Amino acid sequence: MTSSEVLGQRAAAFLAMHRPGDPVILPTVWDVWSARLAVGAGFAALTVGSKPVAESMGRSDGEGMTFAEALSRARQITEAVDVPVSLDIESGYGETPAHLVDGLLDAGVVGCNIEDSVHSEDKRLRSSSEHAAYVAALRQAADAAGTHLVINARTDLFLRKDGDDSDRIDRAIARLTECANAGADVLYPVGRHDGETLRVLAAGLPKPVNALAAPDTDDPASFGPLGVGRVSFGPLLQAALGRHAGEILGRWA
Repeated sequence: MTSSEVLGQRAAAFLAMHRPGDPVILPTVWDVWSARLAVGAGFAALTVGSKPVAESMGRSDGEGMTFAEALSRARQITEAVDVPVSLDIESGYGETPAHLVDGLLDAGVVGCNIEDSVHSEDKRLRSSSEHAAYVAALRQAADAAGTHLVINARTDLFLRKDGDDSDRIDRAIARLTECANAGADVLYPVGRHDGETLRVLAAGLPKPVNALAAPDTDDPASFGPLGVGRVSFGPLLQAALGRHAGEILGRWA
């Protein structure tokens, strides 16, 4: 079997893990050590978070590292573990979708998160149609490459507290539905949401919803009944481990 066939099978397996009501849990990792730790604990797929990776390099989140640096770290991880790996590509690092997809697949990555806050342009929020067009271009590039890259379209409406609170959920649903129609496989209204908000989002969106969880405090069994299809930790796993490490080191300081 060729490497491209292996990658295609891994991408298909990763996509099939996203089941609303029975979510795939993706520990957010940042290096080979954390990736091996998660796989050793029994997880079947991983996502690589931009903030944890950047902090491990002494860089800032929000594209403080380059796409080449993110890819280099992702390649280290995919070469060290035998499970599907997704990579947070922030808002695209100013790269063309074709270059992004080529880089991801070459690094052995089968999924990506794409944000609608453009870090290289003073963090402006893409319009809903612009974000959907970006997703469509990623999908077109992946189709041309012959691998179904699992695209997780993210909106920052909740993080940014964009617009009025009263219709933010409706606007997020409309924005992410455009992304789904453009070819996104998973939809990520990033933020720490209460159960009812997640239930409304999952019911209103046409593709599996990615929820953000705190791994040390949230109940793993609470997300399935809300209709969520994917759970990831963002920077919260690294933060939780950091707090615990601080307690251990504090005994000796």
